[in-house]
Amino acid sequence: MITGIKRDHLRFKQIVKGKIKQNLKRFISQGEMIGRRGKDFVSIPIPHIDLPHFRFGKRQTGGVGQGEGAPGTPIGQGEAEEGQAGNSEGEHQIEVDVSLKELAEMLGQELELPRIQPKGSGTINSSKYRYSGINNVGPDSLRHVKRTYKEALKRQLMEATYNPEDPVIIPYKKDFRYRVWKNVTKPENNAVIIYMMDVSGSMGDEQKEIVRTESFWIDTWLRSQYNDIQIRYIIHDAAAREVDQHTFYHTRESGGTLISSAYRLCNEIIDKNYPASEWNIYAMHFSDGDNWSGEDTKFCVDILRNDLLPKTNQFCYGQVESRYGSGQFIKDLLENFKEEERLVTSKIENKEAIYRSLKEFLGKGR
Repeated sequence: MITGIKRDHLRFKQIVKGKIKQNLKRFISQGEMIGRRGKDFVSIPIPHIDLPHFRFGKRQTGGVGQGEGAPGTPIGQGEAEEGQAGNSEGEHQIEVDVSLKELAEMLGQELELPRIQPKGSGTINSSKYRYSGINNVGPDSLRHVKRTYKEALKRQLMEATYNPEDPVIIPYKKDFRYRVWKNVTKPENNAVIIYMMDVSGSMGDEQKEIVRTESFWIDTWLRSQYNDIQIRYIIHDAAAREVDQHTFYHTRESGGTLISSAYRLCNEIIDKNYPASEWNIYAMHFSDGDNWSGEDTKFCVDILRNDLLPKTNQFCYGQVESRYGSGQFIKDLLENFKEEERLVTSKIENKEAIYRSLKEFLGKGR
């Protein structure tokens, strides 16, 4: 039974979810909740929630709280203090916790994303406790009330001690029944995301913030599709190296750019740790489109065609616009991989383009 307060709380949650859905496009573009992210929840600021408040009457009659009063004197509004009054309502802003699972559902509905069909069999086994039977011994915390009642009723019927006029069922020790659990091991589909980012001098803070925001939403969606996800990070300028998450988003170098160095390292990580027959592999590369030479671009094309694309569910290249970048690399990819469905490219001109880019990356259902 749902009590009044629970009903009001559920209705409030529905209203809040409606507000989030209405403003989801803005949240996707601006990344307002990323800094409020926890392990399983994010806190989202929700503006324009009207809060109940008292409204005074228009009569100014004086009364209690405004001088001496007498019994029966109506309570009214006092004289206003001098000063210039505002002419607009204040904005009420609250923060609500939304689970990443709920956020992924909203994202899928907003972008009309198809569910992913995993290609690999899981190598990670999950252990779960499942109550699969009944026993006549066990701890009181696992006592099965309904089964205990039935056993006591059957015994009293057999003993002819059951009185329909006074149906009192008193279980004895031998009537008690308890739940029995066992450890169930289940193989799970699992995935790895390998993020690569150009950190040369042409990639500034604005470009990194775009990558950070888009990566958050990609993570959120893929985590809702798989039971287990591992994430690896690669940064590169003229050379590539694997780093942790914080270093990935906060490193800036001043050297040149050799994209092939990142692709070679990505391929090495896959060969060493993630057999393509058993893992769902996603590679995400973000750059401003500058590469050191056309010769290195040819190396990148060869690595993609012969190594990375055959092993991955999908390879995504996001080109973040920069005033210093030439933007040539995306053109070279499109020219060399016109018919390749596993390679998905996207131009990300600014934060507002993240919404469209996510649709391009995640809309294939791979």
